[in-house]
Amino acid sequence: MPDNSGFDRFGIAGVSKGLLKVLETARKVSKSNSSVLITGESGTGKELIARAIHRNSSRCDGPMVVINCGAIPGELLESELFGHERGAFTGAVRSRIGRFEIADRGTIFLDEIGDMSPELQVKLLRAIQERRFERVGGTTTIEVDIRVISATNKDLQAAMTQGLFREDLFYRLNVIPIHILPLRERKEDIFPLIDYFQNLMAQRMPGYKIKTFSESAGQAVLRHDWPGNIRELENLIERVSVLVDNDIIELYDLPDYIAETSSQGIPPSVVAVFNNEIGFNEAVDLYQRSLILYALNQTGWVKAKAAEILKINRTTLVEKIKKMNIEPENDSPVF
Repeated sequence: MPDNSGFDRFGIAGVSKGLLKVLETARKVSKSNSSVLITGESGTGKELIARAIHRNSSRCDGPMVVINCGAIPGELLESELFGHERGAFTGAVRSRIGRFEIADRGTIFLDEIGDMSPELQVKLLRAIQERRFERVGGTTTIEVDIRVISATNKDLQAAMTQGLFREDLFYRLNVIPIHILPLRERKEDIFPLIDYFQNLMAQRMPGYKIKTFSESAGQAVLRHDWPGNIRELENLIERVSVLVDNDIIELYDLPDYIAETSSQGIPPSVVAVFNNEIGFNEAVDLYQRSLILYALNQTGWVKAKAAEILKINRTTLVEKIKKMNIEPENDSPVF
């Protein structure tokens, strides 16, 4: 839904000043055809911002073509971008149009642009400057009407210094820079995002009831640094939505790496006791469980080594694992 400025967020949730600044820039740039370079860590929502710019622009009825420059081998990326003619290289049994042609009268989003080879950067620069190019193995010049948005999680300034990224291409792409802050620097967006993801779960899962976080669970979520950013948070919400039966998500429902995060050095299990959410025995069990899980994960679930780290007998460790119903969170082998 459009906000007060008439800009439609298309599902971008959050209330932080950092995000609102990004959205205001996106609103302004959506009215132009200027190139945009979106920077930020992985998982911060760079593609969402790019899509919002496209959908709010005069090109919204045209295609939005996405290509991940880091996911395609360098020798194939040129063909993906510009297409190729039959016989251009081994395996080119027919002509094929590239993403630039597909994006005509629309927007092309070049994700992970920092991973592109310097050789291909030269050809990309010409295509962006002149809005024309030739297919690989072709001689016919093709003209397109496109808007270019690119994104990267790399430091392109440092890459230019190292000779890995062309300075002229950088300035051609970086007409309008947009930097998205990591989630750890805009934690006021966490619970609006949680509400948004839960509403999506409710749409996908008939009968799903929106869950709330207990005080200690909420504190642990806010303390966590979210190195995977929004993508990590979305993963957590889907996980607890599926695995937690109760309407309230408790501290012990969270993964241990989140539950035991504390910027003040006080384990959430201790905080929960003084918030009257759990008792002494439950807090002790929670702390034991965390210690055991950490030792097992550190040793690849080799119980003898884990017992040695914990300075307990292997038999005692096995008994505690069974009693606490501790299981690997992944497919690690268990010995």
